[in-house]
Amino acid sequence: MQRAATGGLASRLFGSDAAHVLALLREAWPRAVGPELARRTEVVTLEGGSLRIRVPDAGWRKALHRMQPQILERLRWIAGSLAPRRLGFVEGDVVPSAAREPRAPQPPAALPPALASEIEAIPDPEIRARFAEAAARYLARQTGK
Repeated sequence: MQRAATGGLASRLFGSDAAHVLALLREAWPRAVGPELARRTEVVTLEGGSLRIRVPDAGWRKALHRMQPQILERLRWIAGSLAPRRLGFVEGDVVPSAAREPRAPQPPAALPPALASEIEAIPDPEIRARFAEAAARYLARQTGK
């Protein structure tokens, strides 16, 4: 898998605030691990360069530890320089993804033309749509809309 050409764009949009980076990584997690694995895990926090993931038990922790290089590569492809350098796993009750912070529908904000053209360069249509949605939400918050 090749590195995303838009990694710098993610850094410019989300890199100024740790909460924004964590939000980006939470959105990227299901794409990096797939829907079935995302359903059984939960992104907890970002500590330095380590992304903490809650898993149901030691078996899942061991399996994900073995998959760590592939998962990190996918996260780097999606989030560029904002991707974590390592993953840490904690065992506990995983909150089902449907019960996690539901997203209220947001009207799409107008994106600056330069940003819109960079987003169009993202080859994967699903990632492109999610990135555009996240960028619109971020920009709307910055302008107080």
